[in-house]
Amino acid sequence: MPIPLDSRKKPASVKIHVSTGAGVDIVWADGHPSHYDFAYLREECPCASCNEERNKKAVLAGFAGPSSSPLLPMYKPKPRAQSAVPVGNYAIQISFTDGHGAGIFSYDHLRSICPCPDCAREFRSPGA
Repeated sequence: MPIPLDSRKKPASVKIHVSTGAGVDIVWADGHPSHYDFAYLREECPCASCNEERNKKAVLAGFAGPSSSPLLPMYKPKPRAQSAVPVGNYAIQISFTDGHGAGIFSYDHLRSICPCPDCAREFRSPGA
């Protein structure tokens, strides 16, 4: 039997601002507005390759220990969206200027990663 969807994770309105680079704005069914910068979405890409890369970084960070100083990151231009298309009525697929376009951002995932502190408390587990 399928798990019922959380109605708070259903969008009432979705605006994707590719041409201006402003990001994605969603108003959820419960009235909560969320704004996502494209750089934030690129970092939170849910595809298998990105998840694997995040897991590798987490493992390496664990080996480095808390007292080691982090290396300075190489300069990378801020990723922007080249295009965005709806995927059915459940997700958005965004192609980024760094050539990555494999991530499909489900509305469930987008609500779970909403950058506001209220959604962080409500939709993310304490260890996430």
